[in-house]
Amino acid sequence: MNHIIPVASLCLVVAVGPGCHRRAVAKPSAVPPNTEVWLAPEQAAAAKLVVEPLEPQPVGGVVVASGRVTFDDLHVAHVLSPVTGRVVKIEAQPGQRVKKGDTLAQIESPDVATAFSDLAKAQADFGAAEKDANRQKELFDLHAGSQRDFESAQSNFSKARAELDRARKKTRILRGSSSDRSDQMYTLRTPIDGEVIARNVNPGAEVQGQYTGGTVLELFTIGELDSVWVLGDVFEMDLGRVKAGTACLAAVVSYPGRVFRGRADWVSDTLDPATHTSKVRCKIANSDRALKPEMYATVTLPVDRQVALAVPRSALLRLGDQTVVFVEMGKTPDGRLRFERRPVVVNEELGSEYLPVLRNLAKDERIVVSGAILLSGML
Repeated sequence: MNHIIPVASLCLVVAVGPGCHRRAVAKPSAVPPNTEVWLAPEQAAAAKLVVEPLEPQPVGGVVVASGRVTFDDLHVAHVLSPVTGRVVKIEAQPGQRVKKGDTLAQIESPDVATAFSDLAKAQADFGAAEKDANRQKELFDLHAGSQRDFESAQSNFSKARAELDRARKKTRILRGSSSDRSDQMYTLRTPIDGEVIARNVNPGAEVQGQYTGGTVLELFTIGELDSVWVLGDVFEMDLGRVKAGTACLAAVVSYPGRVFRGRADWVSDTLDPATHTSKVRCKIANSDRALKPEMYATVTLPVDRQVALAVPRSALLRLGDQTVVFVEMGKTPDGRLRFERRPVVVNEELGSEYLPVLRNLAKDERIVVSGAILLSGML
């Protein structure tokens, strides 16, 4: 007689069998949080993950600042016209070497004739006032003149002398510009030795005198480019480490791979209110004229290193606008290794191989320093 065993009973028999017992007691695996990766030890070994504890490291060694190339202001002259008039002749061209006193341009100006005319009038007035003052003094000494007339004559004499001094000082600027004082030609001369770096005027152009109070055009730039300045903007957090006398290295995009060496000879005592940076001035030799004023530059200043809690650059990952690392958080109940993705804040301006940690990491936490990109792909 065949015996039919109910399905439920069959399942019960299978459940108590040796092979089914393990499946019956096994529990579903736990699911890791969205910010964690769980790996078996053999998986971590296969991925060749390298984990190191977070410890203080030497960081720094350099301060990097953006900057620009400028003239050495002790070797540059911005030449303006002291008179209003019309340029009739250009004597110096860009790139030309000039000596102090050489002619740059000729300007026809009524200011020249006016100045010498004012001087002649002041000289005549001074002579008349001097004679009157002497005459009134003689009359006053002889009791033939009043004290009031004597004092008035002395006052007029003082005014005439002051006016003569003013006229002489004004014409001193123009003296030697023309052999004929009736001529209206003014000779614009260079005040220093150097090279004509720029010329901003053409023949026939009308120019405004720098003493008239109007808008004044710089006509010529005379300077030397054998030595230039690079002005760098140093952030407030780095100011304590940058000192005058520090060596500096400058680089510009025009010459990739080339380093211009110099020395920082001045650090500003004030901060720019807009950028909250301080100026550092580096003096750099420029014998081949490679550096041009107004070039943008990157300035590197070697400084003393300091010790701070720091993470290797190799441990950092960029995810959007976040910087993250993976931190080993121990093991799960079934023995797998837990790795947590954690946003961190580091000081990227200070450091090279290691970057100082500002937030979200503590000493001795174990950081994935190699293989973090593999963990990121598992999330």
